[in-house]
Amino acid sequence: MTDTESRVGLAAAWSSLGGDPALLTRVSTVERPEVLPARLPVRELARACVGACALAAAELGARRAARTASGCAPAGRPEVSGTPAVRVDDGAVAAAFVSERHLLVDGRAPVAFAPLSRFWRTADGWVRTHANYPHHRARLLAALGTSEDTRAVAAVLAERSAVEVEEAVYASGGLAVALRTPAQWAAHEQAAAVAQRPLVERGRLDAAPARVLTPVDRDPLLPAAGLRVLDLTRVVAGPVATRTLALLGADVLRLDPPRLPELPDQHTDTGFGKRSALLDLTADRDAFEELLAAADVVVTGYRPGSLDRLGLSPGALAERRPGVVVAQLSAWGAYGPWGDRRGFDSLVQVATGIAASEGSPERPGALPAQALDHGTGYLLAAAVLRALTEQADEGGSRFVRLALARTAGWLLEGAAHTRAPAEGEAAASVPAADGSADAWLTEADGAQGRLRYVRPPVSFAKGPRDWARPPGPWGADTARWE
Repeated sequence: MTDTESRVGLAAAWSSLGGDPALLTRVSTVERPEVLPARLPVRELARACVGACALAAAELGARRAARTASGCAPAGRPEVSGTPAVRVDDGAVAAAFVSERHLLVDGRAPVAFAPLSRFWRTADGWVRTHANYPHHRARLLAALGTSEDTRAVAAVLAERSAVEVEEAVYASGGLAVALRTPAQWAAHEQAAAVAQRPLVERGRLDAAPARVLTPVDRDPLLPAAGLRVLDLTRVVAGPVATRTLALLGADVLRLDPPRLPELPDQHTDTGFGKRSALLDLTADRDAFEELLAAADVVVTGYRPGSLDRLGLSPGALAERRPGVVVAQLSAWGAYGPWGDRRGFDSLVQVATGIAASEGSPERPGALPAQALDHGTGYLLAAAVLRALTEQADEGGSRFVRLALARTAGWLLEGAAHTRAPAEGEAAASVPAADGSADAWLTEADGAQGRLRYVRPPVSFAKGPRDWARPPGPWGADTARWE
């Protein structure tokens, strides 16, 4: 194992989750050096995140599938040999990490980044903006005092410093981040706050009784069967986590505010296995409390503090629903001077030095996938699964917390470049195994039409091979448990 692999490898991810190192022997990998080409160890990070998630699923599945001699109740911890074998294929992982690029809806490719979501030259460097949502676009233009004509925006930005633009746009509620090198980010107060935290923050909230794990069948083995997950997430990382929990058998209900717009193709890509409903957490509070009273897991992905004001902090949720697992996701971390800022994968890459590392002196670059989003999503699902397993032994309501910026730091820790990619290689459009991603693609009919999509990369013996249902339209379901 190289130093890079040890830094961003499966053992490091599994350790951050509190997993038993003996279980690592249950994992085998299929390495494909041609996928996810980059200067930074993206392929190793992606493999580690998916592998840790699959191992956490196999561990919980073994616990729930174990039987006493009478065959009617789950036993205690199964032996290592009783944990299903996990297989991580770089090809499957790479395809999943660019799932949004492989999605076809009745033969139509999804809409990607909006015209104003891009890099721009400033008076002293570069800035990246994010304006995929209408309200973010409006706030960006208001802060710049210009029309949405790209030439007009470019002219305004060319006269201002990158940090000045960053601060002005964030003050207006928009999103823009100045390009920094890894060294510049390391000197930033937010970087120092993030570096002090573990990759996966985990904790116990109270002394709730140990969780009773009911037996599950082995064909297929669904570690999360019967568990109810309230999904209060948006965009990519959070929905990837809950999409994975749905694959593993959980009843996942995504809730969105009625007046906050969503991107239909993005929702389709991350909506497999789940139901989607609209609910105003203020006006329809009784309905939410009824859902919470029967929930096992609550996953949140909104800006830190925004849900706390509604009484939805981990502690407040545990008081009303003892035994709940609360999983929190943020861009920059819920601490430090940027603790209350919004953010997305593309912006975190720019701030933390990843874009500088993957680019050239002439222009910033990007990872070959939204690897911070996808990687953190699989780690978040793994953290939930491990929390459920630990509850069976020790009890207690639990919280887990991850941040895209911390995942970025983990990637940069393994920044001893494994190789220099050929010209243009780091921006390969669709990384694939053996020159094609066909082996990892499948099709199904959904409410939106015929869907081509990527199969789940989380794989273990007797585990599920696909989601039980295709994605439905955003907000089309009723806000209640099945």
